[in-house]
Amino acid sequence: MIRTAICDDEANTRSYLSTLIRAQSYPCEIVEYTSAGDCLADHREIDLLFLDIELSSSSLDGMTLAQKLRERISGTQPIIIFVTGYERYVFDAFDVGAFQYLLKPVDEKKFAQVFTRAIAQIEAAREKTVRVLTLQSASINKTIPVDSIYYIESSDHKVVLHLKDGEFAYYAKIRDLELELQKQFFRIHKGYLVNLSYVEGYSKTEVMLTNGEKILISKYKYQDFVKAYLRFLKKGAGL
Repeated sequence: MIRTAICDDEANTRSYLSTLIRAQSYPCEIVEYTSAGDCLADHREIDLLFLDIELSSSSLDGMTLAQKLRERISGTQPIIIFVTGYERYVFDAFDVGAFQYLLKPVDEKKFAQVFTRAIAQIEAAREKTVRVLTLQSASINKTIPVDSIYYIESSDHKVVLHLKDGEFAYYAKIRDLELELQKQFFRIHKGYLVNLSYVEGYSKTEVMLTNGEKILISKYKYQDFVKAYLRFLKKGAGL
């Protein structure tokens, strides 16, 4: 669910933008504000804000509201898209970290393009949130940040997590972890699951990690590993 807000003192503009948002292929929660003061006073989390610059019904204009939102230390920083009838504000808009600038009357096709790019940025930011691996059994209740794991090794009905600060072993099946961590890890061998974030290089026989370790890669896994690694790099680069 994308938490979306519209701040505009014109009722017809708010209605039109709400219609455009609902026409997109993303589930959105929409809240409307008639003034900058109302928006500022509401501390709910917002992912995406469509903001008019000239707000006649408020002592604060849209630019000042954007500045005050950027000054907040806690909470989610929304992506701001200015919606206005005046081109002269375009450079000021980017000074407050605006994502885009839409001129009234808003073109539907242009709106859809900007909206799609904004959603992609929101989703990318959400994926960067610290992921953790929660380990639970009769004697273990432990949480380990996924980014602290270089690779996972299967050994004697246990898995060994090779971490930045040592090792941790517990009873589990590596294939279960492979499913849980598949976006960031790849099974290069029946006994090894590597964190793609820490791959420094590879050959047809081994994968080199950033910590200096080299891990055997199965010849049957090589082609799929290369494809998965290249996809991972492209995704990280936003391509």
